[in-house]
Amino acid sequence: MHARSLIFASALLALAAGCSDYSSPTPGPSVTPSPGGAPSGPSSAVTIPMGASALGRAAYNPGDLTIAVGTTVTWTNADVVSHTSTSDATGWNSGVIAPGGQFSFGFPAAGTFSYHCAIHPGMVGTVVVR
Repeated sequence: MHARSLIFASALLALAAGCSDYSSPTPGPSVTPSPGGAPSGPSSAVTIPMGASALGRAAYNPGDLTIAVGTTVTWTNADVVSHTSTSDATGWNSGVIAPGGQFSFGFPAAGTFSYHCAIHPGMVGTVVVR
């Protein structure tokens, strides 16, 4: 029985690791990560609030963000559990954003970019780039 528990735990770890490597073959507008450090151009912020996994469309604040081309968006996790910012199409994947952590991406082209949390799929948001 101990061996079954070990196999199950290993499978769960493999599944969790796979979530952080999310990618999609669906073509879409490309999004480029910003280089490390502070954004050099215009910037905007999205907060992941406390209890985000139960908030659905309100899990990212603001849930719908409209920005100009060239803006870098920084997601900050203000919750006590980890989350992600993961593009629904080809785009970006933050990997795990730990509590208190941040993740930034620059948007070089116009488009509408829907995203979600790979850990809590009910968490959704949209970035509109004009």
